[in-house]
Amino acid sequence: MEVQTLRSKCLGKDLLPKDVLNWISTRNFWKIWVPKEYGGLALDFSSGLQQLKHLAYIDGSLGWTITLCSGANYFIGNLRPPTAHRIFGTQKPVIFGGSGGVFGTAELHSDHVVLNGQWKYATGAPYLTHYTLNASLTKKGLPVLNSSGKPVIQSFIIAKDKIQSINDWNTMGLRATATYSFEVKEVKANLEDSFLYDHFYLADNIFKIPFRIFADLTLWVNYLGMATHYKEEALKYLPATKVNELQKLLKKGEDKTWHYSQKTITLIESQIQIDSDFEQEVHSYFCMLIKKINHTLIELHPLLGMKAATNNESINQIFRDYFTATQHRNFAQR
Repeated sequence: MEVQTLRSKCLGKDLLPKDVLNWISTRNFWKIWVPKEYGGLALDFSSGLQQLKHLAYIDGSLGWTITLCSGANYFIGNLRPPTAHRIFGTQKPVIFGGSGGVFGTAELHSDHVVLNGQWKYATGAPYLTHYTLNASLTKKGLPVLNSSGKPVIQSFIIAKDKIQSINDWNTMGLRATATYSFEVKEVKANLEDSFLYDHFYLADNIFKIPFRIFADLTLWVNYLGMATHYKEEALKYLPATKVNELQKLLKKGEDKTWHYSQKTITLIESQIQIDSDFEQEVHSYFCMLIKKINHTLIELHPLLGMKAATNNESINQIFRDYFTATQHRNFAQR
């Protein structure tokens, strides 16, 4: 489908239409980061970021849903090989999604855990085949502590049929991401279906990227794509001089995206340890840039007239999508 066709199909929707979901599947976008031996695209970091930016430029909900779900499928690198083969080694679609928060418990037994809790927010909930969640380990109802005396947190992959989805997504933007809460009650899970964010079983360079950098950059390119779309729409109503500041910020962001993504892979290929200072540098730069873009859009929007305030107008939806996306905890300005 062409860009304008996809935009018209997504405009004003609370769910991505079936033909858009089919379009995503036929292009294998759920598996942007999945190795080819598991049926994925196995894109390199920069190419994957460019693709996610373009999808968010087409439509905010489209880009955000694919980013978060393909980002959850990225956990294939953290799964034990037998689990990865069992889930991804079929012809069936595999779409992970879930929550990064720790909102439940995993009661330890000899060879399994019993999960309970309620989590926010699972992007793409109606489209998922599996949920990911984080839980605090307990034994006989008491927290399991590590050697530092802190609670042990474990992540799990749970099939969709064991999950109770809660349709509570009532936001101004990113409506079609269908980012619902979900509940788990007394669900038995095998320890083989657990994983740790910083422990990888696959050797591809993409899985050597620190998760903080991976998460920051994949989210950031969504803001970049949405804001680029906003700029183009704004130019239909305003002279270019009014949009110059936004254009400059987007150019800076574009340049830094490729600089940081390429530097990350260069460090990995050179077998140089990526330290917390570099992770913080990346995070701080994009926090600063998002804040500037936020203020610029807020200054521009009142200049655009009634269409900017009208539901089902493109410029209005982009604005709502962008500012809903900025509430993600990675970049929320609080």
